[in-house]
Amino acid sequence: MQKILVINPGSTSTKIAVYDAHQQLWQEDIVHDGAALRAYPTIFAQREFRLPLVIETYQNHGDKLDKLACVMSRGGLLPPLASGAYEINECMLDVLEHRPMNHHASNLGAAIAFEIAKPLGIRAYIYDPVTVDEMIDLVRITGLKEIRRHGQGHNLNMRAAALKYCRETGKAYDTQNLIVAHLGGGITLSLHNQGRIVDMVSDDEGPFSPERAGLIPAFKLVKLIDKEHLNYKDTMFKLQRQGGLTSLLGTADVREVEKRIDAGDEQAALALEAMALGVAESIARLSVVVSGRVDAILLTGGIAHSVRVTDMIADRVRFIAPVHKLPGENEMQALADGACRVLSGEEAAKTYVEPEECHF
Repeated sequence: MQKILVINPGSTSTKIAVYDAHQQLWQEDIVHDGAALRAYPTIFAQREFRLPLVIETYQNHGDKLDKLACVMSRGGLLPPLASGAYEINECMLDVLEHRPMNHHASNLGAAIAFEIAKPLGIRAYIYDPVTVDEMIDLVRITGLKEIRRHGQGHNLNMRAAALKYCRETGKAYDTQNLIVAHLGGGITLSLHNQGRIVDMVSDDEGPFSPERAGLIPAFKLVKLIDKEHLNYKDTMFKLQRQGGLTSLLGTADVREVEKRIDAGDEQAALALEAMALGVAESIARLSVVVSGRVDAILLTGGIAHSVRVTDMIADRVRFIAPVHKLPGENEMQALADGACRVLSGEEAAKTYVEPEECHF
C-alpha cells in the first residue's frame, strides 16, 4: 500500500484525504470556527491551530502516520514558478510566510504538510499552484510599459485535465498543443504547447463568469471607478465577487440560470450565451499563439457538467480542434495523481529556490 495524505486548506475549512496510490480511501472537510481563526494575527499563524486538527482527523480514521509514503499539499501563492511538483523546504515556507504574492489560506498547506512529514522522515510536496507561470515573453507585452501580463489561473485542475486527456488517448503531453478552459466561479484558460503553459487567459482579461466581471472596456471602467469613488478594495470586490452572472442576473448558480431559461427567461438565456461566447472567443485568442495548430480543446471545471453551456462553446470552436469535456474540479485527485508520479519516478520533484525576478 502506498498511502498519500492530501491537504487543501480553504478560508474556513481544511480538506484532507487519504489515497492508496490513485484510489481515494476517504476524504473529510474539517470546518473551522471563524472566531477561532480570527484570533490569530495572520493567516499563516493559523498553522498552529489547523495542524493538530489535521492529525487528529487522520488518526480518527484509524490510520497511522508512519504508514504514509508522502504528504501532498495544494500550493500557495508563491512567486511565479514552473509547473509540476516541488519538495517543500525551509526556503518555500519562509517565502509563503513573509513574501507571498498574496496572503491566502492555501499558503498554510505547505507548512502543515512539512510539519507532518519531517518527523516521519518522508517528503512533502506541493503541485501546480495557482501562480504557475510559464508564459513566453511575446505574450507578456501590453500597451503600458508599467504593466506586463502574467500567468495566474486554475493551473492544478487545468493541467490535470490535460494530463488525463493525454493518458486516456495515449498521447504524450510534451507532443501536444492543448487549450484547456476551466469553467467555475471564475473562468481561466491555458495553452499547453508541448508540455509548457505558454499563454493563459486569467479571470480579469477574458470571459465573465458566475462571479467575475472578466474583461471590461478599460476607459469605461476608469470612468465608473471615478463616478462611484471606488477605492482599490471596493473595486476588486465589485470585479471579483459582484460581476458576471451575479451582476447581470443576481445569481452565481448556473443551474438556477438554466431553470430560468427553461421557464422562458430571455435575459437569462442571453447572459448565459454571452458567457459561453466569451469562453469561445478566449479559446480562439489562444489558438493563434500556435498559428491554429491545436490538437484538442478541453472543457473542465464545475460548469463543464452543463451540457447547455459546453455545447454552446463547442459549437463555436470545434472548427479549431476537437472538443472534449472533462467536468469537475478534481483538486484532491489531481494532487494525489501528482504525488503518484513523483513516487513512481515518472516525474522528478523540483527543489524550490526563491526567484530573483517575478517571471521567466
